Amino acid sequence: MELNLLTFAIVCPLIFLAGFIDSIAGGGGLISLPAYLLAGLPMHFALGTNKLSSSMGSVTASIRYYRNKFVDLFLCIPSIAAALIGSALGSSLTLLVDESWLQKLLLVVLPVTAFFVFRNKHFNDDVTPLPRHHALVFSIVISFVIGAYDGFFGPGAGTFLILLYTGLAKLTPRTASGNSKFVNMASNIGALTVFLINGRVILPLGFCAGAFSIAGSYLGSGLAIKKGAKLIRYFILAVLALLFVKVGWDMLSRV
Repeated sequence: MELNLLTFAIVCPLIFLAGFIDSIAGGGGLISLPAYLLAGLPMHFALGTNKLSSSMGSVTASIRYYRNKFVDLFLCIPSIAAALIGSALGSSLTLLVDESWLQKLLLVVLPVTAFFVFRNKHFNDDVTPLPRHHALVFSIVISFVIGAYDGFFGPGAGTFLILLYTGLAKLTPRTASGNSKFVNMASNIGALTVFLINGRVILPLGFCAGAFSIAGSYLGSGLAIKKGAKLIRYFILAVLALLFVKVGWDMLSRV
């Protein structure tokens, strides 16, 4: 497609915002993918170009969390492998099952999850850690399940990773955010490779938007590292609300 200044003017500010939010609480794809569609990109090109800019932002956030020692590599590396396997299975499953069933389930799950996050007094940096092998098992299972969800449907996968890492694996919110960024980065790069091979990435737009994603991710991850659990909680609630609206709107559009 032909690019013009309006295309960049629509996409780049929204990708900055998506990178900012995603680096704190996940869910940036709820903003970034619609940005490309709003600019007029066909769906497959929007998906592929979005993976390029998202990958650039997720690398930036991952590095910043790692440098500030909010990534647990013992848990993170096996989680990446589990998420990749789950994503492959989820992508295969989506060809067999109508995603509308998952949308209906999410309309029930999302308000309950938001209520849990809002009322949960243990969503903070003072958590009692699990034994290492217990945390490892939980992290692998969580990453596999959410990886499958990401491959099957996708929206809000990073947010769900953070919630489950904190709730079940008993990671601090900042470490949960750091680990989730590496897991998302792996799945993004895997998908990007497929889109590049099939020529579904608009490189000039993707790299330009990626620069804005890097800026947003850098600022967002810095705030999350500095402010900690309280900031992450508020952004997670905002992402859950946005996801609820999106899923509801998608369902109404089909009626």
